[in-house]
Amino acid sequence: MTATAPCPRPRAPRLKSRLAAVLAVGSLIGGLSVAGATPASAAVEDAAATAELHVAVGTTGQIAADGPIAASVHIANTSETTLDPGIVTLELGRSPLSGAAAVEDWLDDGVSSADFTTIATAPTDALNGGETEGVEVTAEPTDLDTLQPGVYPVRATLEVDPADAEAAAPEIEPATTVVIVPDGSLPRTAVLVPITATPLDGSLLTATELTTLTAEEGALTAQLDALSGTQAILAVDPAIVAAIRMLGTAAPESATAWLQRLESLPNERFLLQFGDADAAVQAHAGQRTLLTPGDLRPLLDPANFTAATPTPTPTPTPDADTAGEAGLPDDASLTALPGARTDVLWPQADVTADDLATFASYLDGEVTTILPASSTSAGGDASAGVTVGEHDVLLTADAASARLSAAVQQADETARNRELAATVAHLALTGGDGPVVIGLDRSESRVGTSLRTALSTLSAPPIALDDLRGADAASLTATPDEARAATLTTLLDDEQRLVSFSSILDEPRVLLTPERIRVLRLIGVGVPPAEFTSRVLEHRSNTVDTLGAVGIQEPSAIQLFTAAAPLPVWIRNDLPWPVNVALATQPSDARLDVQPTTQVEALAASNTRVTVPVEARVASGDLRVDFRLYSPTGVPIGQVESADVTVRADWETIGLGILGGVIVLLLGFGIVRTVRRRRRDAAADGSEEPAETAERAE
Repeated sequence: MTATAPCPRPRAPRLKSRLAAVLAVGSLIGGLSVAGATPASAAVEDAAATAELHVAVGTTGQIAADGPIAASVHIANTSETTLDPGIVTLELGRSPLSGAAAVEDWLDDGVSSADFTTIATAPTDALNGGETEGVEVTAEPTDLDTLQPGVYPVRATLEVDPADAEAAAPEIEPATTVVIVPDGSLPRTAVLVPITATPLDGSLLTATELTTLTAEEGALTAQLDALSGTQAILAVDPAIVAAIRMLGTAAPESATAWLQRLESLPNERFLLQFGDADAAVQAHAGQRTLLTPGDLRPLLDPANFTAATPTPTPTPTPDADTAGEAGLPDDASLTALPGARTDVLWPQADVTADDLATFASYLDGEVTTILPASSTSAGGDASAGVTVGEHDVLLTADAASARLSAAVQQADETARNRELAATVAHLALTGGDGPVVIGLDRSESRVGTSLRTALSTLSAPPIALDDLRGADAASLTATPDEARAATLTTLLDDEQRLVSFSSILDEPRVLLTPERIRVLRLIGVGVPPAEFTSRVLEHRSNTVDTLGAVGIQEPSAIQLFTAAAPLPVWIRNDLPWPVNVALATQPSDARLDVQPTTQVEALAASNTRVTVPVEARVASGDLRVDFRLYSPTGVPIGQVESADVTVRADWETIGLGILGGVIVLLLGFGIVRTVRRRRRDAAADGSEEPAETAERAE
């Protein structure tokens, strides 16, 4: 239990004395702020220490009827103030808890009608702020009466005696756990462990993400390390397998090694839906077939795949759809996991009897559906395997599954052992001699050592899925979540808009396949209900952004000074692929003759300039030209953009006339200037001739 920090009690005399001392010092050094400095320091000194307690008895809480109780108490000082030494007291409830509900009430709320007696105490040391301490408290058999088989409540309390007599003792909430006196052996247990991983972009894991996840300390590596040598039944998301295989020779070495380890594990396994998609919401939304990611091959880089070596056995002739994908693996080989069953569905709990029939049609045969026991009429008393109508249903124990899921999330040993003890308590209280199925929650933050400890604790002879089938009849009581079904329908409608939009691409599947995978992950079983709505809103916002990724840049006003000239238009493409669009141009009236359609190949992630030929039919005027993009299939792309065009085609004639006149003037001026210069030269030549004649006569 998490301790609640008590409010500091008022200490008026003490605060007044400190305030007077500070004022005195302030008067000596001058200018000290009473309102700012003094209360702040006093608040630090007066802050009460707080702590959290965790208690566990052994690893699983099991003890002998006449044996000792050895408890581990974990103390964490959650404040910044020193926690003074104290005494840990261990108390035992003498009456066993009556059932699973009583166990949960005790562990969650500390509620029990049992009479508690102190069975052991131990001293604790002082703890500085943020420090932790482990204390071992043991109750010897001589201090205990012989306990009958059952589950008993145990409580640990911490009493601290402050060193400062004026300080109030911190109020620290007790820690609760249970001890189990077994009545024979526990029931055989099958543990279902889902293996999932969610990429940052919601589509497929990248090489970088796979490198991190499958590194020596990676989350996926920790899962396999914990599962190795156990009898757990694996539920694997094929999206992880596909992400590794789709990289071909470019796959990280650690990821390839991880996949080989997974394939070599002897554990029974089955495949979840791609992206761990929920089959129930698809049935409620009226889907006739299970959603798939679509064709994965367009996402492959052919350079990462070598041509397959011909085999001596005949191979089927590829159909038209695969003829262009020679040498690339198909979807089945990308997602397959050797030995994995494909006739098992593990949806959310809101499954109806009609859904079971739909599931059978989805997989073209008999299907085993995994559901929590609380979704049936039998509730917690149901056996592991039941039949609903003609369909097999495998039921997981709700409380034990929740506690074991919590245990494998704990890094602290005491906190983990407390949850393991709770799990064992629920198993011990399970009625019947049949096996019990525990289904771990979808989680990507399990602690590897805790998972291994949990699986080792519940180790038993292996139980196959087929061995868990039962003949007991049951009915389903869950109510479908219509809101999630309506959301899926909306998402698929948005996807259809993207299908139409994607016709601008040479290969539409490079856009549509990742989009479908994101939808599958959105309806994943492991998506927390509290996050579902926000994730959907974010996804739909991204869809709007994608639909608006290609468009026309807002044009500026255009001035045309000639009768024929090109109109400049910029096409924006924010997609990472080039697109093919048709630019339609429509003037507001017939004064401008334009080319109605211009084919454009817009470059990826850039702006592409397009020129549209135009010709003015009248001398001048103001008008508007509308621009619109269409896909090759006629789907409108982006928004209509308009440009104001001012035509001054008569200025061309005027300009030519002015230019001609200037040329004539320049020519005339040049001719006049030349004639005048020649006359001056001739006159100069005439005045020199008489002088030369006179000189010759002399």
